[in-house]
Amino acid sequence: MPRDFADWYAASRAYTRHVADGMGFGGTDAIDGTQATAALRDGPDRLSSAEARSVATTLLADGAFSEPYCEWLPTWYELGLLAPIRYGEWRLRRVASTVADASGVTVTAPRFSRPRDVRLEGDPVLSGVTGFRDRFLLADALLHLEWFVHVGAADGIDVPRSLVERTREESLSYYAGRRDHLSPRVRRFQRLLFADDRWIRQVDERYGLDSTLFAHWSRLLRSEREQLSPE
Repeated sequence: MPRDFADWYAASRAYTRHVADGMGFGGTDAIDGTQATAALRDGPDRLSSAEARSVATTLLADGAFSEPYCEWLPTWYELGLLAPIRYGEWRLRRVASTVADASGVTVTAPRFSRPRDVRLEGDPVLSGVTGFRDRFLLADALLHLEWFVHVGAADGIDVPRSLVERTREESLSYYAGRRDHLSPRVRRFQRLLFADDRWIRQVDERYGLDSTLFAHWSRLLRSEREQLSPE
């Protein structure tokens, strides 16, 4: 049922708003996340077109995130998670479709980067990245940026294209070990984006998952966010 994903959407929308507010992007008030969450609890037909677009796009993006993410990690890790990831995506896609159809809106999922698509100075981006933690952080630095840009656009948030391109370029180089620092604005952007550790904890708590895996991911992301704090 769509209302079962109201808390999920609320956590994701809070994350989007947190990043946008922290960066001072325009359009953060285009969607009232609290109002949209309340409407979703009552039923998808209670959502306005703009709210339905926000909810459906967010859930689609969440569903599409994990499988390409795992391609950045060791093969044994990816294979162990593939079945639950695909089930989760199936459920999120069904709910997103129900929400979109109820309001007659058209939504899309983002096309997340996969390791085979990304090269750095002519080399495969993972050619010098071997440890699990390093791969995990590189994947997150790239994919949470792509997630935010796609979902932010659906929410009416104005994300400067030049900043996105600079953040992608610097982050790939930095997390692949070929750059020793991020420029101040990119560093701030990534620090805010690495607040996805809070999203993980919120979803874990609200759905009573008590997931050891989620707890591990959250610790890695929180540690990196703290590393990116102002010096």
